[in-house]
Amino acid sequence: MSASAASELVQQDWKIGVDIGGTFIDFCALETRSGRVASLKVLTTPDDPGAELMTGLTLLGEREGLDPATITRFVHGTTVGINTVIQRRGVTLALLTNAGFEDVIELARLRMPDVYSLFCSRPEQLIARDMVFGIPARLRADGSEVEPPDLDAVATAVARAKAGAAAGIVVSFLHSWRNDAHEAAVKEEIARIAPELFVFTSCEVWPVIREYERTTTAILNGYVHPRVSGYLAALEEKLLSRGVTAPALLTKSNGGVMNADEGKRSCVQMLLSGTASGVIGAAWLARRAGEKHILTLDIGGTSADFALIIDGEPQFGTGELIGEFPLHIPSVSVSSIGIGGGSIASVDAQGVVRVGPESAGSTPGPACYGRGGMEATVTDAMAVCGWLGHSQMAYGQLQIDVGLARAAVTRLAEKIGRTAEEAAQAILDIAISEMFVEVEKLASRAGVDLREFTLMPFGGGGPMLGAFLAREFKMARVIGPPRPGVVSALGGLVADLRGDFIRTVFTHLSDAAAPQLRAALESLAAEGRGWLARQGHAGAATLNVSADMRYVGQSFEIEVPIQAAWIAENRFGAIEEAFHAMHARLYDFHDPDGAIEIVNLRLSAIGAGPALDLPVDTGEGGKTAQPEREIPVFTGGAFEWIGLYRRDRLRPGSSFAGPAVVAQEDTTFAIPTGTHVEVDRHLNLHLTFAE
Repeated sequence: MSASAASELVQQDWKIGVDIGGTFIDFCALETRSGRVASLKVLTTPDDPGAELMTGLTLLGEREGLDPATITRFVHGTTVGINTVIQRRGVTLALLTNAGFEDVIELARLRMPDVYSLFCSRPEQLIARDMVFGIPARLRADGSEVEPPDLDAVATAVARAKAGAAAGIVVSFLHSWRNDAHEAAVKEEIARIAPELFVFTSCEVWPVIREYERTTTAILNGYVHPRVSGYLAALEEKLLSRGVTAPALLTKSNGGVMNADEGKRSCVQMLLSGTASGVIGAAWLARRAGEKHILTLDIGGTSADFALIIDGEPQFGTGELIGEFPLHIPSVSVSSIGIGGGSIASVDAQGVVRVGPESAGSTPGPACYGRGGMEATVTDAMAVCGWLGHSQMAYGQLQIDVGLARAAVTRLAEKIGRTAEEAAQAILDIAISEMFVEVEKLASRAGVDLREFTLMPFGGGGPMLGAFLAREFKMARVIGPPRPGVVSALGGLVADLRGDFIRTVFTHLSDAAAPQLRAALESLAAEGRGWLARQGHAGAATLNVSADMRYVGQSFEIEVPIQAAWIAENRFGAIEEAFHAMHARLYDFHDPDGAIEIVNLRLSAIGAGPALDLPVDTGEGGKTAQPEREIPVFTGGAFEWIGLYRRDRLRPGSSFAGPAVVAQEDTTFAIPTGTHVEVDRHLNLHLTFAE
């Protein structure tokens, strides 16, 4: 290597975001000193997790000259945890709880998963009933002790757990949110008599009132722990072997990041990392483009994920489903449905075409990938209709074989007496209608009018179907980011360090509660700052506070953002007003004379991520863009000859009209009839629809 080349490498500063989906692993890399951006997609290797990451780093080195030693920030999102739950490949666990409460996870909240379905049934629990052991021990609701834990019973339970091949134990006792002494004592005893077993207590995972929510969250953490911990250890080893010395950061369900050491224990925090980081990336892009209200549409190979960004900020909640189980930690609010590019179309016994939730994934993938897939998928339908197949996909890794797609769709078409094109259009219409139903639910729950929102489609499949979905909702606009296929990877790249902490206080909102609330807030603030310090953050910290509140007599509470100063200065009137306003916004009702309870105090400790920006294109491309060529596309009733545009040739100020296809390395934009498209200075596509 020449001296000048070596000097150039030394001066590089690469920051990389990586996100693994069901079909592809996505890379978004920014060289901050030159402003150069590189992105990449690599097919996943389900049988060898992590191998696709090494392949991607190799390709980035070959194509972009990236030297691993110059990587100063490496952020990674993975589906290892959530896939472990969905595929039920976690470890065998035992649960120790209070004697008499062994059915805590079976009883749950006495609700059926779908009360309107005649075929609904409860899911099989992650811990078998014969691996749940009751321990004589009891605390009162105020945390005072009635009966200490019976350590002989603990020893008997541990012996039975080991006989049942348990690899770990979850300990969850009543009222541990108030006093964790019993859980701590039992954990210490297990460590003494069976050090080979890992142990998690419910209060160390998420110390919140309500034993079912606390228990299931701890179970999810333990269930995925060995696979996630092993994966992260192997990840760090592989990165070091490639010369990457930057600490590995992981995207979290709350949209933030944490270090790998934290992830090995707090596995539950990263179960929804991929979907959350996609929303974070979309919000960052939306703010850059001046968009305030966004509906995100992230379509990968197996699912479509939707989220709302209001006033430039993602929405958060608890109770997101991980497979069939609720996760009760703060997460970016995302709704998902089993419709993706690899979703398989089939004909049921009544002759009705169904789409999903089964997916061809990456192996073998859609038929048109030429990797052995034989069944028709959404991607195959797009190829048969002519929207795909005009360029390489996934940065040259895939060449669409329209012939294979047509053969797969034709086999389905023959079952319903339609042509291949008609069957393909039916697949697309069904996929869009399935998404329509799910988005309508999301909008209704949030109480928003989607006509006031802009749709941002991303992921490999979002741009293929997004404009058609937006048109069904009569949304005013669609914005297409420059690299939609790697928005989730970008989200990890720009994310902040974020830790969430909770204290159950369970008190009336009154002056008498002031000492308890101040003490809880001071404890939370100290915990949040300590967490940031352990992540290696030495800069300023932002501490956001909220309270879970309800009227006395209500069964459940709502989260209300508040200011720390309101507690410190006994300004309870401001807290009361904030609660009334939030209750009225959500339910169109509030009771100004009603007594109020604060159940939990929450705190988010945020350490700002790197101040990054993508380059802005200051060139002018003229008023009308010219297509590369005309291509035949089946637009619903017949084939039309429409324009094919190359994304890398569109400049700021360019415009054109649909129907059209915009091809690029990471995805394809399908633009329907009656659409006007303009390109802004960030190279976003802005689609508007004719009235």
